[in-house]
Amino acid sequence: LDREAVPAVCGGRGFVVAEPVRELLSPRHVKLGESTEVRRLLPNLGRRMVGAWCFVDHYGPDDIADEPGMQVPPHPHMGLQTVSWLHEGEVLHRDSTGSLQTIRPRELGLMTSGRAISHSEESPRSHARFLHGAQLWVALPDSDRHTDPH
Repeated sequence: LDREAVPAVCGGRGFVVAEPVRELLSPRHVKLGESTEVRRLLPNLGRRMVGAWCFVDHYGPDDIADEPGMQVPPHPHMGLQTVSWLHEGEVLHRDSTGSLQTIRPRELGLMTSGRAISHSEESPRSHARFLHGAQLWVALPDSDRHTDPH
């Protein structure tokens, strides 16, 4: 069998192409909590997911020196895993498992909701001048959707 003569097919599905797919997504502006606006790339009208990634939010850089910063009240998640990545500032994560963690620049905050979790995100009272980060959400596979939150 001449391997160079056979086109590469990823995952055994006919609709998967071997070449990279380039698609420019336009964000929509979404207000989170009292004062944070994110630019949300996913989901959008043309694309619901990219692989397991189901939400992609980017915020900042925002000058919050005279503002409260991020103030997102407790809200629930199910069947997801969030990856929070800060470039500038700090975000205090608090959740229903009892976790209380400050996420700082160059750190990743990882939260697995599993069967259900409630969490809040806020800038500490005494905070840096700028807030800049991203949050990406992964849709957990069926085998992990009902695990314990952590």
